[in-house]
Amino acid sequence: MSHELHFDRHRRLRQTASIRKMVRETSLHINDFIYPVFVTEGEQVKNEVASMPNVFQWSLDLLDGEIDEVVSLGIPAVIVFGVPAHKDAVGSSAYNDQGIVQKAIRQIKKNHPDLTVIADTCLCQFTDHGHCGIIEDGNVLNDPTLDLLAKTAISQAEAGADIIAPSNMMDGFVAAIRHGLDEAGYTDVPIMSYAVKYASAFYGPFRDAAHSSPAFGDRKTYQMDPANRLEALREARSDIKEGADFLIVKPALSYLDIIRDVKNETGYPIVAYNVSGEYSMMKAAALQGWIDEKSIVLEKLTSMKRAGADLILTYYAKDVARWLLES
Repeated sequence: MSHELHFDRHRRLRQTASIRKMVRETSLHINDFIYPVFVTEGEQVKNEVASMPNVFQWSLDLLDGEIDEVVSLGIPAVIVFGVPAHKDAVGSSAYNDQGIVQKAIRQIKKNHPDLTVIADTCLCQFTDHGHCGIIEDGNVLNDPTLDLLAKTAISQAEAGADIIAPSNMMDGFVAAIRHGLDEAGYTDVPIMSYAVKYASAFYGPFRDAAHSSPAFGDRKTYQMDPANRLEALREARSDIKEGADFLIVKPALSYLDIIRDVKNETGYPIVAYNVSGEYSMMKAAALQGWIDEKSIVLEKLTSMKRAGADLILTYYAKDVARWLLES
C-alpha cells in the first residue's frame, strides 16, 4: 500500500473490549428503570398474563414478595396499575380511597418507604366502557373528565404516591391535575405526564393485563396519530406549560425519532415507555429460540437511551437489572 494514502483509522477504538467500554457513549444503569406492577383484588392471586410471559397480576397478600424482589435488584421505582373488582360508567374505583391502587400504594410505601412509587392516573381500567373518560352519546367528554382525573390524582397522592403519571390524553389534563394537587396541599408531588401517547397497535397485551380494552370504538380521538411528528412537540409544550415535570413518550421502539425530538426541543426528563407489544414480541421470539434475548433487549433499551430517554419504563426491568448485576 502506498505511503501516500491517508485515511481515518476508526477501528483503533474498537480493538479490545476494554477500549470499547472506555469510549462507549451510551450506557444502561439500574437507576434508569421503572418497573410496572399490576395489582388486583382477591387473595392468593398470581395470574400470569397470557400474552406477556413472566408478567403477573398480584393480589395484595402476595404483592410484598414481588416488591421485595424489585428492591433487592436495586430498581428505584415502580408504577402501579390497578385491576378493580368494580367498574362503572364514571370509573369511581379510580378515585376511591379504598381502591386497589390506593391500597397497593399504602402497602408498598409502608414496607419500602424509599422505593419511588408512581401512580398511573387514568379511568379506562375502572370504567365499564373501557374509555379514559366520561361517555355521552358515544363520545368521550373532555372537560367533565378532568375533574375525575384530578380527584384520582389527589386520592393517589393521599395514599402516598411519590409521582402522579396521568395517561389519559385529555386536553388540559396536566393543568387540572396540577391545580388539584396544589389545592390539596401536594405542591411537591411531581407529574410524570404521558405527554406523547400514540394510538398504537403495540398496546394489545397491556389491555389483557389491565382489563382495559374499550367496549366500543377506539381511542383515536384522544390518543395521537402514529403518522404525526410535529404534533408530539405541540403536546409536549402544552404539558410543560401546564406543569408537567417528566414527559413520557409511548410507545418507544417505533418512536425513537420522537424521543429525540422531544428531548432536543424541551430538555425535560424524558421517559421511554417500552410497551407491552414490544415486550411480547421479544419474549415470544426468545421463547422460540429465534433471538438471543439478553443481547437484543439490551441493544433495544440502549437505543432508547441513545435517542434521548433519561428513564425507561419496561417490563424487562427485573431481567435487565440481573444482567447488569452479572456484568
